Amino acid sequence: MAGILAWFWNERFWLPHNVTWADLKNTDEATFPQAEDLYLACPLACCMFMIRLVFERFIARPCALGLKIQASGPQKAQPNAILEKVFTAITKHPDEKRLEGLSKQLDWDVRTIQRWFRQRRNQEKPSTLARFCESISFVSLCLILKSPWLWNTRECWYNYPYQPLTVDLHYYYILELSFYLSLLFSQFTDIRRKDFLLMFLHHVVTICLISFSYVNNMARVGTLVMCLHDAADVLLEAAKMANYGKCQRLCNVLFVMFALVFISSRLGVYPVWILNSTVFESWEIVGPYPSWWVFNVLLVLLQALHTFWSYLIVRIACRAISRGKAGKWNPLHVSKDDRSDIESSSDEDEVLPPSQKHQTNGTNGTNGYLSSSPCPDEH
Repeated sequence: MAGILAWFWNERFWLPHNVTWADLKNTDEATFPQAEDLYLACPLACCMFMIRLVFERFIARPCALGLKIQASGPQKAQPNAILEKVFTAITKHPDEKRLEGLSKQLDWDVRTIQRWFRQRRNQEKPSTLARFCESISFVSLCLILKSPWLWNTRECWYNYPYQPLTVDLHYYYILELSFYLSLLFSQFTDIRRKDFLLMFLHHVVTICLISFSYVNNMARVGTLVMCLHDAADVLLEAAKMANYGKCQRLCNVLFVMFALVFISSRLGVYPVWILNSTVFESWEIVGPYPSWWVFNVLLVLLQALHTFWSYLIVRIACRAISRGKAGKWNPLHVSKDDRSDIESSSDEDEVLPPSQKHQTNGTNGTNGYLSSSPCPDEH
C-alpha cells in the first residue's frame, strides 16, 4: 500500500519541476491546499443529498401543489398480457418485424401497438410535479452555494504553485466538490434523461477537475472554471419551473436568457479566456508538467461536452421557432425536449409511412401527459 501511495503522489507528476510536497506544507505565514481537505466533501455531499430530499418533500411539493401543478403521471396503457410479457421479458422498443407479428396475433393495427408500448414506457416516468420539485431543489442549492470570484487570468500563474489558499477559496472548493458529488449520487434517483451517460461523464470530469486543481494548487483558475459553469445553471432550471408552472412567457424569456448565457460562456468565454490561460499563459509562465497535461485534457473534454449541449440547445430553439410560425413558441415543451424521457406520438408519426398513419384509433395524439398543441402557459 505504501508503494502504491508513493507512486500515486509522485511529485514529478503532480508538481512543477523542483517543487516538492514539503514546499507546500502549511506554515504560520501561509496555508496551502492539502489533499486530505477533500475528504470533508463526502459527508457534506451526503448531507446535501438528504437536505434536498427533505426540501422536495416538505417545501417544493407544497409549492408545486399551490401552483396547481399536476401530480398525476402519464396515461397508463390498457392491460394486455401478451404485450406486457414482450415489454418485460423481450424488448421495450419492438422493431417493425415484431410489431407486425404482434399485430397479426392480437388483431390490432401496428399504430395502436406502437402507442401501447409508448404509453407503457411512459407510465413509469415521473409526473410534472416530480419534475418541478427536482428543478426547484436544484435552483435552491445553486443560489445558496454559488458565489463568484473574478481574477486576472495571468495572476493565476504568477508565483505558482506558492500561492496561499484563502479561506473563501477553501470553502468554495469544498462546497462545489460536495455539490457535484451530491449530483452524482442523485442522478441515479432523479428523472432519467436521454443524456444520462453524458451527464454522468460531465459530473465525473468536473469532480476530477475540482480535485486536480485543488491538490496541485490551481485554485485560482479552478475558481474561474466553476464560476463560469455556474452562470447558466440557475436560468435553465428556472425556465423548467416556469414551464411546469404554465408561465409560458416567463419560460420563453428565461430560456432565451439561458441559451445566450450558455452558448456565449461555454463556446466563447471558456475557450477564449480560460483555455487560453490554462494552455498558453501557464505554458509561458510555469511550463508544462504531467498533471498539467491531464488537467488540460479534462478541460478540453469539458469543452467537447459544451459543444454537444450547445448543439442540443440550438436544435431545441430551432424546433421551437419552427413551431412558432404556426402557433405559440414553447422551447421547453416537455414532449419535444431533447433530454426528456417522455415520448410523444408526434415523434413516431414523423417516421411512420403515410399508409400507416390512417390506422390510429382516434385517441389523443400525445401520451396522455400533455396536449398535442402547446398550451399558452405550459412548461
